[in-house]
Amino acid sequence: MSTITPLGDDVYEIDTRMADQPGITAGYLILADRPCLVEPGTAGSAPVVREALTELGVGPEDLATVVVTHIHLDHAGGVGDMAELYPRADIVVHEQGARHLADPARLMRSARMVYGDLLDTLFGELKPTDPARIRAVEETGVIDLGGGRRLQSHYSPGHARHHVGLLDSLTGDLYVGDAAGIYIPETADVRPATPPPDFDLDTAVNSLRKFRALQPQRLLFAHYGPVTEVIDTLERSEEELRVWVDAVQEARDQKLDLDHAVAMVRERTYHRYRVTGPDGDPDTAARYEMLSGVAANVAGIMHSLDRHA
Repeated sequence: MSTITPLGDDVYEIDTRMADQPGITAGYLILADRPCLVEPGTAGSAPVVREALTELGVGPEDLATVVVTHIHLDHAGGVGDMAELYPRADIVVHEQGARHLADPARLMRSARMVYGDLLDTLFGELKPTDPARIRAVEETGVIDLGGGRRLQSHYSPGHARHHVGLLDSLTGDLYVGDAAGIYIPETADVRPATPPPDFDLDTAVNSLRKFRALQPQRLLFAHYGPVTEVIDTLERSEEELRVWVDAVQEARDQKLDLDHAVAMVRERTYHRYRVTGPDGDPDTAARYEMLSGVAANVAGIMHSLDRHA
């Protein structure tokens, strides 16, 4: 099965197959004058992405830029591998994530504590990138795609403090990373992505409203795929965040532990999503639970509420 889906205007979705699972992690190649890869995926994804780029005619000397919306390993774990495979490509990341790409030891230690032996299966090892190759952006930044086309980065924390959205000047496509949550194309569900340690509701909502103000024509989710119902999807993303935070706040007010809070959220949200409802597909639900599990999301909300308290 091909990992490549043309999306028009020289944009190609690449299924980066995290943990060899289809349809949960997407990268995007913009085949402009200066070819740009957005979201290379995990370290384990690097061979898949290289094969797709080769099929699309992009050789080792051709790729101009690799951009990540943030440095979580399902998005940026393959950056070091891609930097080796494409030696002329600049690596673009928000300034708060740049040092972790140059020296990923601390990031990998933290990930190992969370995932244990599963880390190797899910993500692999993030290799260091030569600091001279890394270009850090701040509140905004511009990636030149050639021919007058550009990607403009917009700082969008809330999911992660090193998160940016990316707007294509030609298409109006907005690469939303995880700032708008997880989109499940099989069911058109939108679920929050609120892992520790950076999640913050007010900050996340402000980023969603910033995205709306940019007036994008289409949202391109790393999880997963293109969405044309822009306003409805961004509004649903905010609504789901508030539902989850309200449920966790209620559990916290009742002095429930994490396991009980997770159970409360599952019960509160079960019928909100077709993927987990009575007619949902268990395999699809399991894939997305692996990617963005309820326990991790509840832990992130708990951490945020504790921090504010």
